[in-house]
Amino acid sequence: MFRSCLTVLVLLVLGAAAYAGNEAFPGPAVDASLAKTSGQQTAVVAGGCFWGIQAVFQHVKGVVSATSGYAGGSSLTAHYEVVSTGATGHAESVRIVYDPSQITYGELLRVFLSVAHDPTELNRQGPDEGAQYRSVIFYNDDEQKRIAEAYIAQLDKAKVFHRPIVTQVVPLKAFYTAEGYHQNYAANHPDDPYIRYNDAPKVAHLRQQFPDLYTGK
Repeated sequence: MFRSCLTVLVLLVLGAAAYAGNEAFPGPAVDASLAKTSGQQTAVVAGGCFWGIQAVFQHVKGVVSATSGYAGGSSLTAHYEVVSTGATGHAESVRIVYDPSQITYGELLRVFLSVAHDPTELNRQGPDEGAQYRSVIFYNDDEQKRIAEAYIAQLDKAKVFHRPIVTQVVPLKAFYTAEGYHQNYAANHPDDPYIRYNDAPKVAHLRQQFPDLYTGK
């Protein structure tokens, strides 16, 4: 049985809850250097309902924009009602546009793998089940692939989580922007029970765990 973002209202057990220790979540040993000049680069990730992922990255320093959408399938099936069947190949995803002079790709992945979702859950996140909620890093180039694969291997080797990381690292073929009513959903519906129980805690964890990366915008 597949569940959409709107269905089950239970407290989400965040990725941080799967974290094996209380010390600071380790940063990536392999990463890009901060750029010397401002610019814009993109990262695409998926990990459960895109509302929460978008909300987290909208509060990360150096992020210019975060957009909910679909990746992994074709343009013909990039529609919420169809994606929700779990049979399209799409994952609910977020495209992050960021300034590489303010934050690195590896730092974005650090947020993604620690507070934005639980990378050890297979084809689900909290109350939401199905392949459309799988954990994925969609890389744009060889450098992003190298950083993502090295970071996952680093975290697994250190046994940072109680279970192995199941996050896929696959090339980005295309990103399709989701319907307008999905954009900025957490900001526009702060009193929605799903947001209060599942997504607002993620933003709170970001503020607590990474105060140097948190922005209240």
